[in-house]
Amino acid sequence: MTELSTNSIRILDIKYGTSVDGVGLRTSLYCAGCENCCPGCHNPQSWDENGGEAVSVEELFRLIEEADMNVTFTGGDPMLHPEGFIALATMIKQKTTKTIWCYTGYQFEDLLQHPIRRKLLELCDVLVDGRYVEAERDLSLHFRGSRNQRIINIQKSLQGTIQLEEV
Repeated sequence: MTELSTNSIRILDIKYGTSVDGVGLRTSLYCAGCENCCPGCHNPQSWDENGGEAVSVEELFRLIEEADMNVTFTGGDPMLHPEGFIALATMIKQKTTKTIWCYTGYQFEDLLQHPIRRKLLELCDVLVDGRYVEAERDLSLHFRGSRNQRIINIQKSLQGTIQLEEV
């Protein structure tokens, strides 16, 4: 696994004004690296953790500020290399009022047990969790690809019981 610093994130793409990665128009950061490699994944080019290019956290924050939209971390899987995303999410939360959605193949309950991933989780507002399961694909779902995936209100869920976000 490639080690990344807290100063940069390997980025494959940045989409401005997208409405498919969370509520409202968003700036979505597509990071490199996913260990799940789900059959039927819509973004298999994101699996290679050495893909894309390393972009500084400061530059990503500048682009997010200029776009003036809420933010989505996706990929790949931001939880695979959470350090840079922690630094970016901290800047976003300290300097803006933007919401952060995060997509991951990990389960919310498992992220809570991993100290660094939990730290990133705590900085985000909404989590779409779970691997994509082709047999559970459902095109009628909002913001997720398969029925097993959940849209979780993180802050409410950290208080004890998992709270699904209504979309």
